[in-house]
Amino acid sequence: MKFEMTGKRPTLFRFQSAGLFPILSALIWLAFTQPSFAQTDWLIENSSFKSKFESETPTQDAQPQKFFRLTNGLVTRRFLLHDNVGASVGLTVDSNQQSILRAVKPEATVTIDGNQYSVGGLSGQPNYAYLLDKWLDEMKPAKNALQLVGYKTGGPDERIKWKRVRHHAPDVKWPPPGIKLTLEFAPAKSDKPAPNFRVFVHYELYDGVPVFCKWITVENRSDKAISVDRFASEMLAVVEHDSRVETRKGVSLPIPQSIHVETDFAFGGFNHENANRHVVHWRTDPEYTTQVNYAKKTPCLMVVQPTNGPAQTIEAGKTFTSCRAFELLYDSSDRERRSLSLRKMYRTIAPWVTENPLMHHMRIAKPELVRKAIDDAAAVGFEMVILSFGSGFNIENDSPKYIETWREIAEYAKSKDVEIGGYSLLSSRKIGNGNDIVSPEGQKPAHGNCPALTSEWGQSYYKKLENFYQSTGFTLLEHDGPYPGDVDVTARPPLQKGEQDSRWVQGQIANKFYQWCRERGVYINAPDYYFLNGTNKCGMGYREVNWSLPREMQLIHTRQNIFDGTWYKTPSMGWMFVPLSEYHGGGAAATIEPLDEHLDHYQNMIESNLGLGVQACYRGPRLFDTDRTRNMLKDKVDWFKKYRDILESDVIHGRRPDGRDLDWMLHVNSTLKQKGMLLVYNPTDKPIAKTISVNLYYTGLTEVANVKPQGETGNAMKLNRDYTIEVKVSVEPQGMSWFLIE
Repeated sequence: MKFEMTGKRPTLFRFQSAGLFPILSALIWLAFTQPSFAQTDWLIENSSFKSKFESETPTQDAQPQKFFRLTNGLVTRRFLLHDNVGASVGLTVDSNQQSILRAVKPEATVTIDGNQYSVGGLSGQPNYAYLLDKWLDEMKPAKNALQLVGYKTGGPDERIKWKRVRHHAPDVKWPPPGIKLTLEFAPAKSDKPAPNFRVFVHYELYDGVPVFCKWITVENRSDKAISVDRFASEMLAVVEHDSRVETRKGVSLPIPQSIHVETDFAFGGFNHENANRHVVHWRTDPEYTTQVNYAKKTPCLMVVQPTNGPAQTIEAGKTFTSCRAFELLYDSSDRERRSLSLRKMYRTIAPWVTENPLMHHMRIAKPELVRKAIDDAAAVGFEMVILSFGSGFNIENDSPKYIETWREIAEYAKSKDVEIGGYSLLSSRKIGNGNDIVSPEGQKPAHGNCPALTSEWGQSYYKKLENFYQSTGFTLLEHDGPYPGDVDVTARPPLQKGEQDSRWVQGQIANKFYQWCRERGVYINAPDYYFLNGTNKCGMGYREVNWSLPREMQLIHTRQNIFDGTWYKTPSMGWMFVPLSEYHGGGAAATIEPLDEHLDHYQNMIESNLGLGVQACYRGPRLFDTDRTRNMLKDKVDWFKKYRDILESDVIHGRRPDGRDLDWMLHVNSTLKQKGMLLVYNPTDKPIAKTISVNLYYTGLTEVANVKPQGETGNAMKLNRDYTIEVKVSVEPQGMSWFLIE
């Protein structure tokens, strides 16, 4: 027997009689290639991966069901649901059957009125390095554990209402299709009167992505108020990353790399790790006594638990809802594949991040000049005008005359098919009169100063914002210094008791406002990780003073920031910056004004951003100053909009910019006719011609690619066995070349 590739996918073979050895060779090859090769690759085609909840044994079996699975063919969470016991007993990546879980822990913990309860789970596992089914019958619920009393399934929640008012990725669905499982737990019956409450543990699994969501609700069924002092909504005993015998001062132990976890209680960072550090914790597991590390300090217990509080009073008949944790299970150690998985997760659980409008940061908020800026934006195809910081715009001015002025301008912008919005500063300023956060001893606010959102001023501030947007029709907010998670020791009744509940309450105020904006179609730029609560964009990789460097340096930084930032964000999730006028100094060498005199640099900046699917803040008093500048700008915007779907698709990282040679990136989208677009930049002062190897695996193409230089007549190129093609490129000094791939 012999085999040969069919050219469809690397798992399909034709067999002919020629002996057994080639077959064995093929099976070995399959075993050691990418993990998803054993099935359809979900990062290329994910429509077949449907979520379901099922028992592990046939339904006709007379014995009661014990083991159940929440699975979509990519990942599986396995449950023991039997004899009042509810416990997660498995977590696997289906493509390679790799186990993520090594031990059973409670499904959650809650502290109510000073009493801590384990929610489900089992104790007494003989070895916490791995888990066997035969041990489960001997394991018992923990002391004071809540018992399983029921479960039900349904569809995922629409946790935020998303008003779609602008261009976004064409294939996104909201809420994401999938399945929801809810386990209900209650205090065990005893001789003593049991407290009357229920804890519901909710899971969602989404179609087509290896992503779970988990959270809890606490329902007060008594006739008096109770207090939810603390909670941990998730506890996973995860297989450790590697084997570290020693513990050395100054050398941190690595956390597991098999799972990514973040929550919708995130703030205080431009990336997910910083923004979730107060709620997603990697801790040691004292029950794991057989670990290799002698000090037993391996960080292999993942716990989702706010550092403070929440210390929330739940009135009779009311319900408390925790934050939601989103858990992405990786199927590979390859950096690009992990990055694509993360970006696909964001497109699924926060699809508004695919909105990506072109924006002019107008530096002067004089009504007559703003009208002119709207006209100019419409003339070249820009979609938003932002009244920028330092422009004189004051969104907190709630006088009827001021609001009416901007309502009329918003109506004018709408008539030109241009959106308008403005800037507002929250954190990093001092209000006084008891309205500012007072940090615990030894701490200070993240931005130096921060108003308390629960203060009289804080409540008034949010009411003014809502009133302004409702009254004027503005549809954009640039919110600078969102609440960064500062703890406040001050009692601010009736909203805030003090230190323990301050972060929770203020976080909820900030989140609800952004959800309010999303429900009304208000686009939000915010330098913080509030994406899962409705914001659209934060900094791609932003250092303000870099935009006062000489122009040629700014150009390299632009593409470096995009290359680096898109490992963790989709191109549409991060803003860049183009200083049309002076910004943080730098003088004439750092600015583009007069625009016509620096037309080549202006074009290079636009091509670097739009070519990589990223929108920048073009900040200055005007977008163009001559017909030549206007024509260049309109030409580049028209090009972007013609190829918008592929340009706003995902990216494959090629060569990082260093100013010494060509740098490039590849857009990929297997669902489009245009499967890819290659962008190649020459940062030098000499022409460069060379051949680069480009991997087209994630375009979904398998045999032949039609490669069109500058979108013109294409060349049919046969893919190598590793999905690469060799592309001959020739790029002029400081130029860009692009290739459409079909």
